[in-house]
Amino acid sequence: MTQHADVEKAAEPLDPSSRPGSPTKEEKTSPSTELELETRDAMIAPAPSTAAKGGLAAGADGQASNVLTSSDIINNNDDDDGDDEQAAGPRPWYRRFWQSEVPRSFYREALARYGGEGGLDAADDARIRRRLDLIILPLIAVCYAWYYIDKTTLSYAAIFGLKADLALTGDMYAWLSSCFYLGWLVWAVPANLLLQKSPVGKFLGINIVLWGAFLMAQGGVRSFAALVALRTISGAVESIADPCFLVLIAMFYRNDEQPLRIAAFYFANGVGFSAGGLIGYGIGQIDAPIASWRLIFLLVGAACLLWGLVIIAFCPDHPATFVGLCRDDRLRAVARVRDNQSGIATRRFKPDQAREAVLDHRTFLYLAIAFVSNAPNGILSNFGTLIVRGLDFSTLNTTLLQIPYGAIVVFWIGSAVWLNQRLPGQTRLLLSAAYMLPTIAGALGLLFAPQSSQVGRLWCYYLTSSFQAPYVLYLSIITSSVGGHTKRILTISASFIGFTIGNIAGPFFMHDDEAPHYRSGIVGILVCNVLEATFFLLLRASLVRSNREKEEQLRRMRDDGIDVVVQRDQTAQMDVTDRQNPYFRYSY
Repeated sequence: MTQHADVEKAAEPLDPSSRPGSPTKEEKTSPSTELELETRDAMIAPAPSTAAKGGLAAGADGQASNVLTSSDIINNNDDDDGDDEQAAGPRPWYRRFWQSEVPRSFYREALARYGGEGGLDAADDARIRRRLDLIILPLIAVCYAWYYIDKTTLSYAAIFGLKADLALTGDMYAWLSSCFYLGWLVWAVPANLLLQKSPVGKFLGINIVLWGAFLMAQGGVRSFAALVALRTISGAVESIADPCFLVLIAMFYRNDEQPLRIAAFYFANGVGFSAGGLIGYGIGQIDAPIASWRLIFLLVGAACLLWGLVIIAFCPDHPATFVGLCRDDRLRAVARVRDNQSGIATRRFKPDQAREAVLDHRTFLYLAIAFVSNAPNGILSNFGTLIVRGLDFSTLNTTLLQIPYGAIVVFWIGSAVWLNQRLPGQTRLLLSAAYMLPTIAGALGLLFAPQSSQVGRLWCYYLTSSFQAPYVLYLSIITSSVGGHTKRILTISASFIGFTIGNIAGPFFMHDDEAPHYRSGIVGILVCNVLEATFFLLLRASLVRSNREKEEQLRRMRDDGIDVVVQRDQTAQMDVTDRQNPYFRYSY
C-alpha cells in the first residue's frame, strides 16, 4: 500500500483515486465514505514534521507544566484518537449515520492546502461563510423561536385556565416552572457528555423531537402530579439544546464572527416572545371542544416535533461531513477556523482537560454569571403575563402586550451586536455591563412607580428586557475563550448548570400574596442585575491579564528562535486547552 507523503511538506495531497480500494475520480463518495478512507490511510501516514526548533521554555513564573512542549506540537502529541479507527471496508448505514469522529488526516490536508498566511482566498472564505449562514442559522433560529415559545406556554396556559382546571394553589404554579429546570439540572452534565460522543446535529434533532412529544403530552394531563412529571422530563430533553447551538457556532465560525451568529439565533428569542403572544391571542379566539390551555400545549408541541425532524435531516454535524459543501470547501471550512486555536472535536473524554475545567476560576465565574442572568429570566418568562395583567389589562390584551416586549428584545440584541462590530478593540464585556443599565432602571421603576401609572409601569416592564443582550455577548465569550473539546463541553455544562439553578430559583421570588406588585420578585431582579454587571467587569479583568501573560510567553518563544507561524498551524489541529496552547487568545 502506498503511503501518504508528509502533508506538511507536500505541495498537494495524494489523489484519492490512487489509493488501493478507493473510488475512481468518476465515482462519487459521500462525506462519511471519504472519511472512512482517510481514517484507514491515516494509520500509515507519518507524523507531520515542522521547521520549529527549540522548546517552550519555562518562564520565571514556572508555568511550563501548563503549556505544550515543542515535541508535543511537532508530534501532535495530544492523545487524540482521531486516527485510531481502522476501516476495513464500508461500515453499516447506522454507523455512518451516527459518525462523530473526523480523522486527523483530514485536518492535516486542510491545513496543508489552505492553512498559513494567505492560504485561503478571501472570496472563497466569504462564499463559504455565506453558505454556512444560509443553512445553519435559519435551522437554529427557527428552533430557538419554538424553544422560547415552549418556555412561555406555561405562562399563557396560566391565564387561560390552567390554575383553575388543575386546582393549583400556593406555590404549586412556581413548582411547575421550577421542576422543568430540575429535570434540566439533573440531565445537563450526562447530556453534554453524550454530546461529546455524538454527531451534534442529529443529537440535537432527536432531543427536539422528544421535547415536542412531551410538550404535547402536557395538553392531556388531569392532575398536578402528572404535569410535574412531564415538565421534569421535558426539561431534561431540552437541556441539550443550548449546548448544541454553541458547539455548532464554535465549530463553524471564527471567534470574531461568533457574536453576530449567536445574536442571529437569539433574535429568535424576541420573535418567539412576540409569536407566543400572537399564538396565545389566536388560540384564545378559538371555540374548541377542549380548554384553550390544552390546545396551546398540543399545537406548540406538534410544531416542535416536526422541526426536530427537519433538524435531523438538514443540520450539519461537522465541517468535514457537511453535505452542503463540496469536498474542497469542507477542507476550506476546517482551515478557516484554525486561528480560533480552540481544539478539534474528539469523542475521547480527557481527564486532564476535565481537571483543568474544574480548577479554572473562570469556570465558576461563568456559572455565577449564568445564575444571576437567568434568575430574572425565570421570573419574567413565567410571571411576565401575570405582571402585565396586574396592571389592569384584560386577558387577551395581556397576550397582545407581550408582542412589543419581543420586538424590544430584538432591538437590544441587534444594537449590542452592531456596536460590538463597530467599536474599536474588544468590547463585548464592557457592552454587556453597559446594557445591564436599562434593565436596572426598569426594575427600579417597577419598584417605585405608582400603581396608577399604568403606561409608565408597562414601559418599565419592557425595559427589563435589555438583560437578554448581555447574555448573548456572554455566550460568545464561552465559545471563543475556552479551548479543548472536553474542557469546552464541561465549561458549557457549568454555565448551563448556573442557567438551570437561576431559572429554578427565580419563580420562588414571586409570591401570590404580593400580587399584583410582586415586590420580592422585582427586588430579586434588581439584585441579580447589579451582580451580573459586576461579574462582567471581573471576567474582563481576568481575561485581559491572561492575554498579557500569553503575549509575554510568545515573545520569549520568538527570542528562543521558535518558528511560531509553523507551530501555530500545528496547534490548530490539536485538541488542547486554552491554558496549554501558547497561541490561544481570549476574547473579552
